[in-house]
Parts: sequence; C-alpha cells; structure tokens
Amino acid sequence: MAKEIYSQEDDSHPMQLTSADIILRQQLEYSISRYFYEACDRFIQNLLSTCRWYVTTDASVMVLVIECPDEVTNWRILQKIVPMGKLLYKIVSSAKIRVCPPESQGIPFEMRVDELSIYGDDI
Repeated sequence: MAKEIYSQEDDSHPMQLTSADIILRQQLEYSISRYFYEACDRFIQNLLSTCRWYVTTDASVMVLVIECPDEVTNWRILQKIVPMGKLLYKIVSSAKIRVCPPESQGIPFEMRVDELSIYGDDI
C-alpha cells in the first residue's frame, strides 16, 4: 500500500487573494451577469430592472442575488425562478439563486440551479 505524502503546508491557511485575483473575480462576475441578462426574455429583463441584482461568489459558488423592492415584485421573481435557474445552469452548473424580499418582509429564498428537477421541470 502506498504511503501518502503529508506536509505541514497542507494545514496552512488559504493564500490571501491578490488584487489581480480580486479584479479577475469581479470581471468574471460581471461577464456572467451580462451573459445571463442577455439570455433572459424581455419580461424577465424588465422584472430584473426593477430590482437590485448581481452575481457574486459565496464560498466558491456563484450566486445570483436578487433584492426585491416590494412584495409584488418578490412574488413575480419567485414565479420566474425556474426559467432563470435554467438559464443560469447553462452558464454555471454549480450556481445558486437567492431572492431577497424587502427588509423585514421575510427571509431570502435560495435555490441551487442543479436542483431544478425538484420543481417539476427537467434541466
């Protein structure tokens, strides 16, 4: 049986991100946001334009965050989460969508795009 090689460096903290790493991550997030938005139909684009939305990295998973200004918009976004999830899955298969209602109006709803089959639609 082969013996595994182990060094103390394996236990070290992750390397600190450089400014180049941060810039590259921001460019990636921007590109994914733009590609996603352009793939959406006009209805979803109009719906997103009423919200604050962005793509970010959370524990090395891409997350589409949608902050809704009111309950009606929140409900409309939730009704379109499966089509948005399908579009995002085509771009990043390990992403999540987080829909945030207005402050003090509930907790965010989060869905992984690889879980779309739970909602009755195949990817």
